[in-house]
Amino acid sequence: MPSFSQRKQDSELLLKGAVCALVGVIILLAPYIARSPDVREMMAQGHVVGWFALVLGCAFLARYGLVRWRGRR
Repeated sequence: MPSFSQRKQDSELLLKGAVCALVGVIILLAPYIARSPDVREMMAQGHVVGWFALVLGCAFLARYGLVRWRGRR
């Protein structure tokens, strides 16, 4: 059975992954949703940051899933 500190680390990993992935999705979708042309142009320039945040968030979530999967075995 995992200790309290290990469970806390796992839950923090899940939170980091979810937040990073959510930020990435928001940054990538913002140019299509924004009404102002200035905001649309500004957000379109941040597509690299959006992809990086999305990939990083997915990596954190995959790591969390791997830890959980190994813990059940």
